[in-house]
Amino acid sequence: MAGNWKMYKTPAETSAFFEEFRPLVAQSQHCEIVICPPFTNLVAAVEAARGSRIAVGAQNIAWASEGALTGEISGPMIRATGATHAIIGHSERRQYFCETDETVLRRTQAALVSGLSPIVCVGERLEEREAGHTEEVLSRQFQQGIAGLTPEEFACIVIAYEPVWAIGTGKTATPEIAAETHRTIRAEVRARYGKEAADDVRILYGGSVKPDNARSLMAQPEIDGVLVGGASLQPVSFASIVNF
Repeated sequence: MAGNWKMYKTPAETSAFFEEFRPLVAQSQHCEIVICPPFTNLVAAVEAARGSRIAVGAQNIAWASEGALTGEISGPMIRATGATHAIIGHSERRQYFCETDETVLRRTQAALVSGLSPIVCVGERLEEREAGHTEEVLSRQFQQGIAGLTPEEFACIVIAYEPVWAIGTGKTATPEIAAETHRTIRAEVRARYGKEAADDVRILYGGSVKPDNARSLMAQPEIDGVLVGGASLQPVSFASIVNF
């Protein structure tokens, strides 16, 4: 159960969040919990989560370990904060910052080299779904952005399906639509890495997940967790999703 805070909260607000959130999930043994704040809050989040089962992740990662890449943050830098995860290829990175399937693969490989757990995002835009191109888009994103990993590398990643048309719009794929699309992604995994890898890989759903739809989404066997945006910013709201 992962929370993506996007560009919200200061370090002080991060500490306040964890102070309220930690007791609400202290007994939550059924899942892994990951919170991904902005880079500037990673140290505060790691410190605030210390001694709990809550992991902390970054929202992006550079494809190089160092160099003349102004504005980028490398895997070793992220690891130095104590963070353990990294979101890669989020639709907002693809839409606004020219992220491509090629750079998604490079960032994923960089995360693995640094010992971070990548949460690799895929998903189609509204016009692509309405045109019947969902499978084609997901296949391309998988083939060009994930399938270049070795089987050993692939075993270390999590995939997040995020229909772009359902992110921050209030629209949510029905549990049935989400499950069907997860099956499509799992079929790509099976074709590339085999049945065992397809059975083992965790595929999260992301797209306007809220406390009132988390239970119905998680009732689908194909959905292994969620990647939550806005609803992860409030401790009670995110705890309600974690404890669906």
